[in-house]
Amino acid sequence: MKKAVIFDFDGTIIDTESAWFDIYQEILKEQHGFDLTLEEFVKVVGSTDGALFDFVDRSLGVPLDRSVFRDELDARFEKIREQLALREGFLETARRLEEQGIAMAVASSSKRSWIERFLNQYGLISYFPIIVSAEDVENVKPDPAIYHVALERLGVTADEAIAVEDSYNGSIAAISAGIHCLIIPNDVTRSLSFHEKGQLMESFADFDYGLLEAADAGGACS
Repeated sequence: MKKAVIFDFDGTIIDTESAWFDIYQEILKEQHGFDLTLEEFVKVVGSTDGALFDFVDRSLGVPLDRSVFRDELDARFEKIREQLALREGFLETARRLEEQGIAMAVASSSKRSWIERFLNQYGLISYFPIIVSAEDVENVKPDPAIYHVALERLGVTADEAIAVEDSYNGSIAAISAGIHCLIIPNDVTRSLSFHEKGQLMESFADFDYGLLEAADAGGACS
């Protein structure tokens, strides 16, 4: 029987990924005449942007000033942050899990301040007494460390938990930790090919509540 559900944050609870792609693409085109493709962007979704900057540096032939670029990214994101919405069906899923006594946690490669700001903004902080962020591990996703820490703090084993992800990197982290992984892609990650051990769903409306009673479902992603 499952005792906990561990959610990724960016792109899973709130679709920040689509917004980030638009902003990255906009700035690179305006300031550097560079056309960033979705194919390149999705390679870093669920992890860090270091690999993306490395790719852009190689493509431009000169290194970007990453600090200045990130400041511009943040400024533009702030302008549209209030417009972002929860993924359709997420809130209903969280409420149903809470009613069933299922513990919930966030396991994200983002910083804790970023995660908590959004959770507070949308009134979700009470659902997630446990938040594991980039500050809690040496290596972020696709490394499974974030999930190992989440399991430890929840006090459950891998086969007692379900992970919910939207990206390839995130799903690999969950699968590597031995956790059954539900994958709900967003508009940015929908084109990706996912690991065969992940359970792909169209939306939160397809959330497999039957897994909560399954004693051996964890083996599907071990």
